[in-house]
Amino acid sequence: MASELAAQQCVPCRGGVPPLTGKELTALLEKLGGGWSIAGEHHLEKEYKFKNFREALDFTNRVGEIAEAQAHHPDIYLAWGKVKITLWTHKIDGLTESDFVLAAKADAAL
Repeated sequence: MASELAAQQCVPCRGGVPPLTGKELTALLEKLGGGWSIAGEHHLEKEYKFKNFREALDFTNRVGEIAEAQAHHPDIYLAWGKVKITLWTHKIDGLTESDFVLAAKADAAL
């Protein structure tokens, strides 16, 4: 359930662990739900739609504050009426559970 993920904290990755693959990713994506997709078992992405630039910017700032608090930083693309978030753990060049946690926190920031 996405709320379970959103309640967790991101755990800093120190490297040396393999990225999640296969069934592990599928299970976490099902828990997350909400329009997220996994691209090439490498990163998570989702595009959010807004009525205007101000709403998109406000959301971007909320996600930025969450990212700072979690010490886990997504790529954020901001444009008029939309925000695209792309997440992966750079240290291992793939996905960890923390990526799904931050994705759930972004959804909760709506």
